[in-house]
Amino acid sequence: MKILSWIWKTIGPRRVGLVVMCVYAAWLVFLYRYHWVDGINLLIHEAGHVVFSLFGETVSVLAGPLLQLAVPIFITFRLWRRGEGVPAAVCALWSAESVMYTAKYMADANRLALPPIGDHANDWRHLLERAGALESAEEIGLALHLLASAAAIGAVWWTIRLESEP
Repeated sequence: MKILSWIWKTIGPRRVGLVVMCVYAAWLVFLYRYHWVDGINLLIHEAGHVVFSLFGETVSVLAGPLLQLAVPIFITFRLWRRGEGVPAAVCALWSAESVMYTAKYMADANRLALPPIGDHANDWRHLLERAGALESAEEIGLALHLLASAAAIGAVWWTIRLESEP
């Protein structure tokens, strides 16, 4: 515990937070696996299905991933508009993580290796099949993973820029 106290006092809480963001972003980009943040994303995702179930199957299926992506992006934008740069950058990293989760889920549309939750074995299988793009699920998922990786790196870069301001 003394080492943690020394790090906290020597480096400072903001820089410790930045280091944590850097490590987390690198883990997302190179070693991403389902983890506790995805549990939050999943809760939002499933709420989207329930809330929009009145509008038919396709809208209900699409609403899950869309709400999951929209919530962290909305919170990021609101914090940024209020001038809360560092919290907004942290939420931007959450937004990138949510896209990463979506990419993994989308890439699994053909293999169906991930455990099913809800009525559909995979929302993206349903949506991509209807769009005639199911055979491209892995490539689309990879492209989304790369986009999420760029967003995670961008969130860290944003935080570094905020830290360098007076």
